[in-house]
Amino acid sequence: MHGGALLSTHVSAGYAGRPPVLREAALEILPGEIVGLVGESGSGKSTMALALLRLLEFRGGWVEGEVRFGGRDLMEIPEKAMRRVRGREIGLVLQSPLASLNPAMRIGDQIRESWRAHREGYTRPFGARDAAELFERVSLPADEAFLRRYPRQLSVGQAQRVLIAMAIVHRPHLLIADEPTSALDAVTQSEILKLFSRLNRELEMSVLYISHDLLSVGSICTRVAILSEGRVVESGSTEAVFRRPAHPYTRALIGAIPRLPLQLTPDLAAIEDPLPLLAAR
Repeated sequence: MHGGALLSTHVSAGYAGRPPVLREAALEILPGEIVGLVGESGSGKSTMALALLRLLEFRGGWVEGEVRFGGRDLMEIPEKAMRRVRGREIGLVLQSPLASLNPAMRIGDQIRESWRAHREGYTRPFGARDAAELFERVSLPADEAFLRRYPRQLSVGQAQRVLIAMAIVHRPHLLIADEPTSALDAVTQSEILKLFSRLNRELEMSVLYISHDLLSVGSICTRVAILSEGRVVESGSTEAVFRRPAHPYTRALIGAIPRLPLQLTPDLAAIEDPLPLLAAR
């Protein structure tokens, strides 16, 4: 997909009987870039992810407006066509990896099921070589012993990598990652962030990285959109928004970042921490 935005939205969304969660929220993602969507809890970040994939309707919600992806308005296409978009063209990684995996299925079976669920147009099965290549991309072992494990036998970090593998099994044009590091320790968070950056380069895949954590956003995102009370109140290059925040809410978010001891700065720099950038505001 070339020329112009890969995805652009202007949507309102919410849940039956409640005030709207999103209010004419506008977002744009270009081919091959990583965009951060930032906001506090309750700002509408996860609702945006579900709205883009037209999944709110399965959770008692509604969406109005336009979601243009690859030249199509996803709000206008039939549900059958939308099922081909989900998984094949847009992948989704959620924030609770162990809760997102089926506890009764082995890891290898879940990977193969993810392949089969979106394999329309494919005639061959998902084989051992496919599993080895896929798991190598996400730094997991692809031996039979690992593929036969159940989710309860994985660490949280391993479970998150399995979810990422399932989301990229068809090499989607866009990967939506909804708070993917919130359940991880600091070291594993850093590893997962580096993995998203590498997948973005190797697969030429755009990423929408949704988080409340400005530090992680600053470490991998080229552009950022700030979501407050259901509206995108500011957007631009990560450097411009972090250095010269224009909206009071953005300034408040940046001002709330804890000031870390100076002796920790070298360690933070080693994991591409954007603290020096934020300190220059």
